Amino acid sequence: MMHNADGRCTPFMSNPSSTLIARGGKAVYGAPLGVLMLQARFPRIPGDMGNATTWPFPVLYKVVNGASPEKVVLQGAKGLLPDFIDAARELVALGAEAITTNCGFLALFQRELAEAVQVPVATSSLLQVPWVQAMLPPGKRVGVITVSAAALTAQHLAAAGVAPDTPIAGTEGGREFYRVLIEGDKTDMDVAMAEADLLEAGRDLVARHPEVAAIVLECTNMPPYAAALRKTLGLPVHDIYSLVNWLQAGLRPRVFSRHPSEL
Repeated sequence: MMHNADGRCTPFMSNPSSTLIARGGKAVYGAPLGVLMLQARFPRIPGDMGNATTWPFPVLYKVVNGASPEKVVLQGAKGLLPDFIDAARELVALGAEAITTNCGFLALFQRELAEAVQVPVATSSLLQVPWVQAMLPPGKRVGVITVSAAALTAQHLAAAGVAPDTPIAGTEGGREFYRVLIEGDKTDMDVAMAEADLLEAGRDLVARHPEVAAIVLECTNMPPYAAALRKTLGLPVHDIYSLVNWLQAGLRPRVFSRHPSEL
């Protein structure tokens, strides 16, 4: 801002006579983050990545046909890379400036997707594990809660830069969460039972690994239960919500002031 002789402020302009030019080239504006979605019909409650009300900013969605949770989680997304690349390119052409996905098991495609679209790509909340580990005291570890511990392989971990001996617990032994998301035998979900499955997995993790001092949730459907996990375990909990908000902050940094005279 500039101060006039009478003390009033006017907007600061390096060239008051210049014309404001709006730049084009995209189909959609104001939603720089694109989300690749699996093809599924289970409920996506607030907090779930696939519920648009979860985000405090607009996002672009693209469902990848044929990419069922069973194929991606239990079959290693075999044969689906070309479909994910095509969908990611479509989002970038539409206006996305970065890409993320709604399944942590897609860490397998991290390098290939980033190479194909040439924009930042965050395939999995597992990418946070090395960051969180770096913040912990010596002797403490990050633990991972995943939808399926049996299906989360060393290859998935390596693709996200996660140590192969990272403590892991899964929800496949629960009564609701795994059955609805992976087995897909119904389109409704008992939310309380799903939360109980997450809490049980968390308790199991810290009981087997008392050195765990922070949690990363692999599954993008787990953020609705992060607060309950934090309260129950007394540990920091990170998930796809924390990762995507971090990514968005880089795409659209907060403007604190437009000119030093505003301070």
